[in-house]
Amino acid sequence: MGFLEWLGISPRDEPELPKIEDNVRDSGQTFVFGKADSGERVDEKSAMQIATVYACVRLLAETVAGLPLHLYRYTDKDGKGKELAKDHPLYKILYRQPNPEMTSFSFRETMLVQLLLWGNCYAQIIRDGRNGIMSLYPLLPENMEIDRDEQGEIYYIYHAYTDEAPGEQNKDIYFRRDEIFHIPALGFNGLVGFSPIAMMKNALGTTLAVERYGSSFFKNGAQPSGVLEHPGTIKDPSKIRENWSAVYGGANNAHKVAVLEEGMQYKPISLPPEDSQFLSTRQFGVNEICRIFRVPPHMVQNLEHATFSNIEHESLNFVMHSLMPWLVRFEQAIIKDLLLPEEQEEYFPKFNVDGLLRGDYQSRMQGYATGISNGFMSPNDVRALEQWDPIPDEQGGNRFYLNGGYVRLEDAGRQVTEPEKDTEQTKNRWK
Repeated sequence: MGFLEWLGISPRDEPELPKIEDNVRDSGQTFVFGKADSGERVDEKSAMQIATVYACVRLLAETVAGLPLHLYRYTDKDGKGKELAKDHPLYKILYRQPNPEMTSFSFRETMLVQLLLWGNCYAQIIRDGRNGIMSLYPLLPENMEIDRDEQGEIYYIYHAYTDEAPGEQNKDIYFRRDEIFHIPALGFNGLVGFSPIAMMKNALGTTLAVERYGSSFFKNGAQPSGVLEHPGTIKDPSKIRENWSAVYGGANNAHKVAVLEEGMQYKPISLPPEDSQFLSTRQFGVNEICRIFRVPPHMVQNLEHATFSNIEHESLNFVMHSLMPWLVRFEQAIIKDLLLPEEQEEYFPKFNVDGLLRGDYQSRMQGYATGISNGFMSPNDVRALEQWDPIPDEQGGNRFYLNGGYVRLEDAGRQVTEPEKDTEQTKNRWK
């Protein structure tokens, strides 16, 4: 008898494949909200009560929402030239107003908050009779469920248990794939993302437990708990404990002078916060949460290791490694869900991050000077980057210049050896 047969498995048995309708649904339930190992319940609302989580989510959501988002059109077959596609209906929806009730900033901010907390964000697509997009409305990710039908097509089930959809309360609304704008975060199957809060609930639960300990510490008068010793027998110890807590408990009663009677003594039995490294534990929680959201600590006002020499590079690192993945997710989801198949080769969305990547004023001016003197930037190119008014074309605003000091190696010294010839060439060159 072989090892597999001993386990009750025949070597020739084909593995039982999971049903296709369960693939999508099960992947979203791998990490769920709930109690952490510390005993604290962690969900999207309790996590947002942690100051560092709130700061990280707000930073990422507001930064992405504040970036200009434009729809472009390729102007050549090579894809090198582009222009704003202001005549496309999607341009206004992305740049200005996705629906009559929201601005583009508030819409993208809401979508990013959902994406950072739940790992998915959804919006209902309202189309006209020509299959054009008229508006986008965010949907709560906690009420959304994804599944497949018998033909393998993805569909969405929205549990409308609130009054957000008039006339649709306590109903399950079914949406086709082309009716939902969906951006998934990190996941196993690429279709449903996992919630960072649910995945890291043990780390966040520890932070919540530390904050609860700190609140209890100050609630009890910022004094370590202890015992009251009496040389004799006490008939009603609970009454003495209640009287002690009423008089000396709470932050308002801290540092009051205690009066002990009948030979009673107070003896603390717990370690003070500095001995149990309370502050160090709280600092570790800040770094742990910044690590989860990939946010540099100085961006959430933790300047412990920030210096003047590295803070600019940390800010650039934030754009390249923290923001860019979310921006790419957003852009590619727009192409997948909001552009028709025949439009995807002609149009594309793009966030403008040039303002975030700019250095200080002196560095920018040095870069512009290099660009103009080497002939790959015009004065109006520089003024456009700085949001200045352009110089009229007749005054040379769109001309390109090259530093006259550059000569070819084989021409070095020619003016000395052939002055008459070089002089004539110079005259003809500048006519």
